[in-house]
Amino acid sequence: MSSHIRIGTRSSALALWQARWVQTMLTSIGLKSELIPIQSSGDQQKQQPLYELGVQGIFTKELDTALLDNTVDIAVHSMKDVPTQLPKGIVAAFVPKRGAWQDVFIPNTTDWTSENSVVATSSLRRAAQWRYKYPSHSIVDIRGNVPTRLKKLSESNYDGTIMAMAGLSRLEMLPQNSVVLDWMVPAPAQGAILVTGLAENQKLLSTLKKLNHEETARCVDEERLFLRILEGGCTAPIGAHAQIVENNMHFKGCITQKDGGKQLVFDDVFPLNTKNIGQVAAEQLLAKGAKEILDA
Repeated sequence: MSSHIRIGTRSSALALWQARWVQTMLTSIGLKSELIPIQSSGDQQKQQPLYELGVQGIFTKELDTALLDNTVDIAVHSMKDVPTQLPKGIVAAFVPKRGAWQDVFIPNTTDWTSENSVVATSSLRRAAQWRYKYPSHSIVDIRGNVPTRLKKLSESNYDGTIMAMAGLSRLEMLPQNSVVLDWMVPAPAQGAILVTGLAENQKLLSTLKKLNHEETARCVDEERLFLRILEGGCTAPIGAHAQIVENNMHFKGCITQKDGGKQLVFDDVFPLNTKNIGQVAAEQLLAKGAKEILDA
């Protein structure tokens, strides 16, 4: 194992923040490291809505390639962007403690709940859930990293936008007037970071394992299992959130029709030792017609 770890990261402000945080964690266990910024396809293709690009792993594949080419030793991802099936030869190294998992609404006007409001988001999940709650509102696409989207909002006539609270908080850019959307079910693993490495690099993986936050890892595993059983990519209108309370896991998952016309929700509490909670939840929604919503 090298004493100098090369950390692969996307080049956006949020990705660099997350990579530096991981770098601090490595320092805490005596590992020296450097950041290797890599441009992703998702960062380069900013004109089309994400769901129209139709590519799973659009924010991760270049980092995967860098790992497999031995350009970097580990890669840092926003976990919600990572396909549920990792490429052959790449494994999870550790999952740090999760940040804020909620979505927030950032108003651009004072009357954003009015009947004809226009809301900006590039997320199919957020758009579908918003349409379900506010069927008279219009949705427009907005792309870019966190600072770019905030700038676009301020220069627009949109009534507001929906963003992940974690990214805004990490960059200290959460507007004071933002509204936490406690009714919106987040993307599976939203707010969590995944650090990946090569399966063959066992010595490094063994060293990094001590940085794993077990509670976060268990919750996101169930959320991603839910997503995998439903066969939805990161752009599918699927939400999931698992939370450990005392000795129980509260799991909520949903799938929403793209036009907001229909929504299926699973919401239940299980003893913590229950296995494959995400699968149980997904199979219940499939029995209620989730596949038909995905196919549409």
